[in-house]
Amino acid sequence: MDHHDSGLLADRLRADPRVATAMNLLHEALHDVQANIVGPRPAHRDRREEYEELLARLAAARGAATYFPYLSSGLGRGPWVELADGSIKLDFITGIGVHGLGHSHPQLLEAGVRAALEDTVMQGNLQQHRPSLLVMERLISIACQQGAQLRHCMLTTSGAMANENALKIAFHHRQPADRVLALDNCFAGRSLATAQLTDRPQYRQGLPTALAVDYLPPMNAGNPEEAARLARQTLDKLLLRHPGKYAALWLELVSGEGGYYPGSREYFVPLIERAKEEGVLIVFDEVQTFGRLSRPFAFQHFELDAYADIATVGKITQLCATLYRPELKPTAPILSQTFTAASSAIEACLVVLETLETTGCYGPGGANLRRHDYFAHRLDELAARHPGKLRGPFGCGMMVAFTPGDGTAECAKDLVHRLFDAGLMGFVAGSNPARIRFLPPPGATATEHIDAAVAILDEVLGRWELPAAAAMTT
Repeated sequence: MDHHDSGLLADRLRADPRVATAMNLLHEALHDVQANIVGPRPAHRDRREEYEELLARLAAARGAATYFPYLSSGLGRGPWVELADGSIKLDFITGIGVHGLGHSHPQLLEAGVRAALEDTVMQGNLQQHRPSLLVMERLISIACQQGAQLRHCMLTTSGAMANENALKIAFHHRQPADRVLALDNCFAGRSLATAQLTDRPQYRQGLPTALAVDYLPPMNAGNPEEAARLARQTLDKLLLRHPGKYAALWLELVSGEGGYYPGSREYFVPLIERAKEEGVLIVFDEVQTFGRLSRPFAFQHFELDAYADIATVGKITQLCATLYRPELKPTAPILSQTFTAASSAIEACLVVLETLETTGCYGPGGANLRRHDYFAHRLDELAARHPGKLRGPFGCGMMVAFTPGDGTAECAKDLVHRLFDAGLMGFVAGSNPARIRFLPPPGATATEHIDAAVAILDEVLGRWELPAAAAMTT
């Protein structure tokens, strides 16, 4: 090579025609095999014994059985996924919202090949690469589209770590404040600190108290004015009880693990403005909501951009990140880590962000809201056809949920496993009542997939016998 050539060797590798040829062959092979995935399919009889053995080995290795008997074969097509027993399921939980483009998306195949051409599998805080910069700039650009001032971005590998970083930024800026405000039923992760913030006592069992958290009554769609009044009243009492002690008001704008109940601007604004009067920072936890409403961020959907001090993203973005205002930049080295993300996750994030932006997901008349309305309408039809077995509310955007039977945890668990066996994957959420939730992939879900999910639901509900207690209450 001419030593005066200023071109990068890495770019020469990516531009090599043999790489393009290989990519085309991979696309052809994927397309040919995916053509066989057209709907749900039961397990192959001759694979069941081996599959059970694999599940037993997995349970032994991890110390507990998985929630579902799920081991992927490594292939899917949009919301459809093939398991290692040969069955095909309609995946409407997508790793709890991770697989936003569904399974085996051709553009993610390309992203994986690009990542494989990188010099390392994992990217790190000490040594980063060009796509890392592109991801950070893209997330910042999206976050600031409607006027938010989230000019800095810290990448990381998990939603819990993104939330940990948000807590560290808030406490560092507000020192010596040492408390956090959150909504009832919030979920922020299961690390030592975020488990304290998560409103689930069982997730803190046996753990030392690492964080002081006080909770506010959440939005109540049945009586929104009273819910707002109670939340503001509780906030006033807490601010008086612990003056200067709160670092942050932690908000999930649509409750995730709490059951998929959306708030409203009318509920949030008085709380946020009162907290800001005391210098409390506003943190929007978008690990589950990002990409699923009328705008990329839920705070944009609710037009709360001006109030955003810190925001976290994850799941659908394939990597996780903490975004924050410039004035919150730490003055001590409190933000660091070995890994920022896998090379493949970074490439995949760029694809997901681009796809969600360019395929009509967003906007007041965008596909996310249209598909929700259609899904909710179909669920309403099922509720009328199967009295007492299903009821709303049905969530918001591409976060869809319903209450099964009497809303007990046992009822929800029983139905969600029956649905899995029939070919539809959902998951539980919430308590009092327990609910079944769906997180269809926004970049791959069409009306026909929703219809397929409703058909499976209809069949299972028709055979489902309500527990005695549930039948008495309907």
